[in-house]
Amino acid sequence: MGLKELYESLPSEQREFQFGRIGADPLTEGFPRKRVVHAGIDGTPVNPREAQKIWQGLMSKKPTGKPTQTAYIHIPFCKTKCLYCAFFQNGTDQAVEDAYVDSLIKDLERECHEPRLKNGLIHSVFIGGGTPTSLSTQNAERLLRAIRTCLPLANDYELTLEGRIHDLVPEKMDVWMAEGVNRMSLGVQSFNTKVRRQVGRLDDKDTVLRRLEELQAYNQCVVIIDLIYGLPSQSMDVWRDDLECLMTSAADGADLYQLNVYDNSDLAKRIQAGALDPAATTKEQARMFEFGREYLMKHNCRRLSAAHWAKTNRERSLYNTLAKTGVTMFPFGSGAGGRVDGYSTMLYRTLDTYATAVEEKKKPFMALVKESDIQPLVNKTLAQIEQGYFNVDLLVGEDPRLSDLKWLYDLWEKQGLVENNGVIYKLTTAGEFWQVNLAQTTVECIQYLVKGVESMSLQGVAAQDGAETKAVSEKVEKIIAAMKKAKSSGAGPTPEAMKMMTEAMQSMSPEEMQEVMKHMGK
Repeated sequence: MGLKELYESLPSEQREFQFGRIGADPLTEGFPRKRVVHAGIDGTPVNPREAQKIWQGLMSKKPTGKPTQTAYIHIPFCKTKCLYCAFFQNGTDQAVEDAYVDSLIKDLERECHEPRLKNGLIHSVFIGGGTPTSLSTQNAERLLRAIRTCLPLANDYELTLEGRIHDLVPEKMDVWMAEGVNRMSLGVQSFNTKVRRQVGRLDDKDTVLRRLEELQAYNQCVVIIDLIYGLPSQSMDVWRDDLECLMTSAADGADLYQLNVYDNSDLAKRIQAGALDPAATTKEQARMFEFGREYLMKHNCRRLSAAHWAKTNRERSLYNTLAKTGVTMFPFGSGAGGRVDGYSTMLYRTLDTYATAVEEKKKPFMALVKESDIQPLVNKTLAQIEQGYFNVDLLVGEDPRLSDLKWLYDLWEKQGLVENNGVIYKLTTAGEFWQVNLAQTTVECIQYLVKGVESMSLQGVAAQDGAETKAVSEKVEKIIAAMKKAKSSGAGPTPEAMKMMTEAMQSMSPEEMQEVMKHMGK
């Protein structure tokens, strides 16, 4: 059965969710709801008893040639929890932070001697979190020195430190610049003081602009800011002002992200209690996306990928681009994720469990997953769609069974989501807004055409549209129950629990994933 026959056989609700709506406004109603998890497919969980041996085998082999590679380093601490954030792990505590950085450096120092790492090159390092800029100057200094000592950085490496405006003080910036940071990614979210403070940001508009100038005055790093559209009290006029502030600020570029609200999140509770204005609906966010896109293009900003824009030629957004292509990503730190030679992994989120594994000279992962044999096709697909296009002929050249994808993209052209220029399908403005939906459905269709497997990932619905979702779903509860059973028996994580976690990684909202990983790390 081809894609057209599959499409016609589906119930109308599933058909619209997976393939989009016909006859609707493509920008605001192209799909009934947005998929809010990164697109991808499930792999096969490795038996926990074999995982360490397999990892050691991967790391003992030299890389072939000099492939482009990245490293992700996670700092799981924040001074405050922003209302919209789904990734808060730990508050700051100096003694806990000191011990954590000790463990992180030990993991770096142990793994840097492995042939797979030391004989290659690292082109991009991203220190994410959490709030990495919350590290003390002493811990930031020793971690950055360990990174430059342990990782084989390429000459043109990008080293990004993620953080917040409130940490941009001279004593910290001096250390970051002296120790090799050449890109700062800062969570501004909005320049509007009221909007910022409602969601937990500390500094006012003038302070934000001044501190960006002070950082740029070093002239030693690219300065990037995150802006979110759809926040409570963020009208279209406020959004316009945010974009105007971006253009007049010292930032070299910006990442524009859509707000997603989930039931039972702190933000949803505040909105439901009447303490905050409602967030923008998905339809309203679509208009904000359209306005932001047109505004930046009119001001000659350069589109780097789906959400990333450059104001100056200094910004490359290298890590963000490479992360979408499936390149090797070496993970370090509690909660870090990565992939090496056909295997993906997630490291323990619980600090004590992470530290214990490091002391035992083990890679501190809670799961190792063997990627599907069609993952290379998926990587090529996601990389293209992230750049705003899809080349059917390129994929068909690798596997003729994918020729039916032309039917899919012709359907989306009729729906106003893509345009065929005779060589490739370019995403329209509407297609860019629904980019994750297009990517996930394309991946599911590839899996169907190559493997004969019909699947659909059902993510949680964003609560800004009034839909009811559960922060802890039935699936989450089942996974947690399986983990508790394994723990009580002393057997550790079972293959069944690993499989359930793998499925969860593709089909859950950030809140649900956080709940699963929190319990799996215990």
